[in-house]
Amino acid sequence: MGAGKTTVGRHLADLLGRSFIDSDHEIEARTGASIPWIFEKEGESGFRQREQQVIDYLTRRSGIVLATGGGAIMRQENREFLKQRGIVIYLYTPVEMQLARTSRDRNRPLLQVANPEQKLKELLSLRDPLYRQVAHHVIPTSDGSARDLAQKIIQLIGLNTLR
Repeated sequence: MGAGKTTVGRHLADLLGRSFIDSDHEIEARTGASIPWIFEKEGESGFRQREQQVIDYLTRRSGIVLATGGGAIMRQENREFLKQRGIVIYLYTPVEMQLARTSRDRNRPLLQVANPEQKLKELLSLRDPLYRQVAHHVIPTSDGSARDLAQKIIQLIGLNTLR
């Protein structure tokens, strides 16, 4: 959460001449409902089921840059879809940076708690090992602007010749 997946992903797609898709935005478009509303009405498990279906569908497409929600990694099926069907980049972001980037965002249901910093620490401790297990590359987000990170990813994975 707050790693810049959407921002970096858009830059990456632009640089590569590919379509960019954010799985959370795709879920909202398909349901006609916001993520917080889905969480409220269906709970996290209902949202995660929808997310798994969307990630299964999207990872079957080629020529796209996909940003997933931060919790997508928690489901084994999503980890398999992502690892087997694409190149996974983990944008590692320290909790302090996540907190600064998400502190005013009310569109993050998991952070609507008394102590968002503690929640981010808990989420990172659960998710970080899974991200690292699935990722083909880990990029610290403190290493530059979103566009700089996108260019670094292109160099790292050798896709600059595809444009």
